[in-house]
Amino acid sequence: MGLFSKGKPKIKVQSTKKDGFSGWIKCTGCSELIHANQLQENLNCCIKCDYHYRLPLKKRIDLLEDAGSFQEMFTNLKSVDALNFVDSEKYTDRIKRANEKTGRDEAICVGTCKINGSDVAMAILDFSYMGGSMGSVVGEKITLIIEHAIQERLPLIIVSSSGGARMQESTLSLMQMAKTSCALAKLAENGLPYISILTNPTTGGVTASFASLGDIIIAEPDALIAFAGPRVVEQTIGQTLPPGAQKSAFLLEKGMLDAIVKRSELKARLSFFIKFFTPKSKSELAQKLTEPLKDLIKDNEKVKKARK
Repeated sequence: MGLFSKGKPKIKVQSTKKDGFSGWIKCTGCSELIHANQLQENLNCCIKCDYHYRLPLKKRIDLLEDAGSFQEMFTNLKSVDALNFVDSEKYTDRIKRANEKTGRDEAICVGTCKINGSDVAMAILDFSYMGGSMGSVVGEKITLIIEHAIQERLPLIIVSSSGGARMQESTLSLMQMAKTSCALAKLAENGLPYISILTNPTTGGVTASFASLGDIIIAEPDALIAFAGPRVVEQTIGQTLPPGAQKSAFLLEKGMLDAIVKRSELKARLSFFIKFFTPKSKSELAQKLTEPLKDLIKDNEKVKKARK
């Protein structure tokens, strides 16, 4: 066979992909390529720009709890189609599909756990279940876990991720705003702290009720937090919103939030707030209140010396 003779190529070329997904993702935040495995290992946050993707319910629980301490409660409650609601399909069919998709039967998980040794009551909305929408069962479970927190003298944490009230339940879902707000008022009367965590997105009736009523309100970076989305607002008022107007950084600047906390730091920050607001004695409370004041006084003295 000659030097330039034609023959079969020695390099095999794969004409079709065995798997349509290669594992590489273009980051929503920085447009850089990141691998799905890297994302999972970094709490669903981009390793290059720290953009926070949604965190599945199970991973959210794992992120916050002391390993194996979470005990789910009130699992007997199920959604029903009280209004025989039909839009493009039956409400009962939507529920069935959401159950099959998520392996759960509602858009919320409530229970108790330990966070760095401290007992807490916790509720987490699951966006993968009908957009984390709040129907009668979601409102009832939140109310029940609040009442349990009052009975057991536990601090309360609610992690929100929701498109708002569930339209298929109409007024029944809207009434959950009032019910959960009244339950939180009782929690406050009993001197128990409530920490609200807002993730991307937190909108609609959830924002307009329990999500905005925390003694401490924390948000994840770049989370969309609003009553109505940007497009709806712009169509209603006929004006373009400022850049980032409904993102967590803007809301922190305007005073709606107390802090923006990265996912990797969230458990430590929660632990601090829980221990700060639930002191074992009055002397411990006095010490905790005094220490920040000492730091503030030192900072003021430094400013005075610098001016001189």
